[in-house]
Amino acid sequence: DSNTELLEAMEAEPPEDILDAAGFILDLRSIPGGSTGFALWIRLLFSCLVDADFLDTEAYFEQLRPQQRAGFPELKALLPLFDVHMAQLAKNARASEVNSLRASILSQCRNKATLSPGFFSLSVPTGGGKTLSSLAFALQHAACHDKRRIIYAIPYTSIIEQTADIFRDVFKSLGDDVLIEHHSQADADEKEETARSRLACENWDAPLIVTTNVQLFESLFAAKTSRCRKLHNLVNSVIVLDEAQQLPPDFLQPILDTLNLLVKHYGVTVVLCTATQPALASTDYFDASRNLRGLENVREIIDDPDALYARLKRVNVELPPDWNTPTSWEEVARRLSAEECVLAIVNTRKAARELHRLMPAGTIHLSALMCGAHRAAVIQQIKDRLKARHVGRDAEPLRVVCTQLVEAGVDLDFPVVWRALAGLDSIAQAAGRCNREGLLAEGGKVVVFVPPEALPAGLLRKAGDACKSALHSECSEPLARKLFEQYFRQLYYATDLDARKICGLLKVEPKTLGVQFRSAAQAFRLIEDEDSASVVVRYPGSRDDLDMLLNTLKKDGPQRWLMRKLQRYTVNIKKREADQLIGRGLGLLIPGLYVQETDDLYDEHLGFSPHDIPFNPTAYLI
Repeated sequence: DSNTELLEAMEAEPPEDILDAAGFILDLRSIPGGSTGFALWIRLLFSCLVDADFLDTEAYFEQLRPQQRAGFPELKALLPLFDVHMAQLAKNARASEVNSLRASILSQCRNKATLSPGFFSLSVPTGGGKTLSSLAFALQHAACHDKRRIIYAIPYTSIIEQTADIFRDVFKSLGDDVLIEHHSQADADEKEETARSRLACENWDAPLIVTTNVQLFESLFAAKTSRCRKLHNLVNSVIVLDEAQQLPPDFLQPILDTLNLLVKHYGVTVVLCTATQPALASTDYFDASRNLRGLENVREIIDDPDALYARLKRVNVELPPDWNTPTSWEEVARRLSAEECVLAIVNTRKAARELHRLMPAGTIHLSALMCGAHRAAVIQQIKDRLKARHVGRDAEPLRVVCTQLVEAGVDLDFPVVWRALAGLDSIAQAAGRCNREGLLAEGGKVVVFVPPEALPAGLLRKAGDACKSALHSECSEPLARKLFEQYFRQLYYATDLDARKICGLLKVEPKTLGVQFRSAAQAFRLIEDEDSASVVVRYPGSRDDLDMLLNTLKKDGPQRWLMRKLQRYTVNIKKREADQLIGRGLGLLIPGLYVQETDDLYDEHLGFSPHDIPFNPTAYLI
């Protein structure tokens, strides 16, 4: 029987020559990328071994699992469905300058997809339809060059579900199992998350994967078998990096080194998709320690990006008269109150609350101290009111104060946007929420102001300084494309692009072939959560659903689908703040997860709001 066969296999003695490695000497020059590429080569081999071992064990002990994994459509089957969907969109689209340009962008993406694999950039202003256009390029390119899968990586969990839903709508005739959505906060329940998609998250064996930068890049530097087993499935794929300007500067050098190796030696095509292309070409500075080993031979998909940006210009930007003189919150509130429809974006949660406190009644507040379900409801409310205003069915003032969480993937369209000083890319993203459809004859208005609070130390402050430097002598066109290269070069020069010294940890010791994989994995963490605590909050709009989930957790314990569902009702605060609230409104649900026990800790407008308890949200961003 099977047990006897297993015992016999374990007792069998392997041939001696398999175990005899005494004469083996590895020539590092034979490795893809030489000594520089050794660590990645080992990881990819390890991924093959680990995944094969998992799959063989699974097939032996759980014979139904291989059948559950099968069933995804082939990648080439997606392109005809995409063509039908886009033809229908074009048929239903109203005639406008913006829609005409979107059609041109789509056409150029299709045409350039036949070019040989490598690095590409897709430079499209916000609102230019780059999400579907980049997918068009990826599908067409995969068909032309026999690529195995498409990985669409996004920096924010707040917009990944939106992108995945857009793609599902395109391929809805194939059912639910057309892509996998792999991130920490996917809103799935036991029924919605199929066995096939759940299993495919383990090794990315699916034609289309929508994931986060954190999941993609931390996996590429991981040391755990569970995270490494997907890596070999990156080979011969198309990777689309949405909002590429969000690649974290502190980790930029090891990321770029790895992308170069994947493209040069493993058949990967990378598309850098953004409205504000970062300066990722190799750069030598007077201080050689600041040099950047950049991406090689990046080809732009858009024929004339400058002309495209000029035609898609929809806003007029008003800069502060003096970069060194802040505007008080009282003055900002006074000027915002004079507008009938306005969006104000600030840098911290504390600033959002302070400004909101000074605004007229009815002003909407939005920040990450509101749980995901609450934020989604408020964003939908804002969208509905904007649509109603557009057709004359809402005459009440619409004023919104929020943090930068609306700056990517949230399709708002205000006539006036105020933006506190930040990075130039953030200002451009804010401008993308203004006159988005280009319907205002005179253009929208974007006002940049210097806030009364200093930018938090670190990357945000460096970004603000680089922005001031780039715009110091520019008044005519503050969002001109040429300024972004200058801005990013200054930002990268001011930042240690390998702050955790990961490149050094991944160097191979030639004699022993030693590499510090575990140390590199521990150092490569895009999100530091040691001092962060997740709190399940009692958002009034979802009390019944939340009670059911909490009861299930108490009864059955943590389950993957359940913990992901609870993410919709959590906010993150400092762990020390959460510990101070134990017994004073918070309880510890399970190790590492807190729960709100009294109603007075959550405000229906502001979100998590401890009263009369020491609490300092100053450092909390977005």
